[in-house]
Amino acid sequence: MDLRKLKTLIDLVSESNVSELEITEADGKVRIVKASPAAAPVVQQLAPVMAAPAVAAPVAAAAAAVAAPPAEPVISGHVVKSPMVGTIYRASSPNAKPFAEVGQQIKAGEALCIIEAMKIMNEIEADATGTITKVFCENGQPVEFGQPLFIIE
Repeated sequence: MDLRKLKTLIDLVSESNVSELEITEADGKVRIVKASPAAAPVVQQLAPVMAAPAVAAPVAAAAAAVAAPPAEPVISGHVVKSPMVGTIYRASSPNAKPFAEVGQQIKAGEALCIIEAMKIMNEIEADATGTITKVFCENGQPVEFGQPLFIIE
């Protein structure tokens, strides 16, 4: 795959709603992943390309030119992470009081939120006792596996 074609693909991914693109050709395989909506895409060479010296350097240069995401802040306390991909709901119904708020005392086993995955409502319980010091997600927001939801100190 030549550099012009690779640059065109990177530009297309950057300007579109596509978050990931994988292209397989006879001479190799390239995967372009957009880290976040504001960030430029990351290019990964998945299979050797026949013209490796001519293509490997531009791929490495394109990947190096991508801005690194900002370092995550140091988090103190116990982080409750999402056990699945889905939509988070902080209350049992739209008009109900949230299960957990910042400053609220929580005991292990108490409900913190609900994550809807494949039309099934999964209650997420605290796995530590303490005070909620941070809530990372808003009601109705999509969440990923392993994404931080709450901090309990």
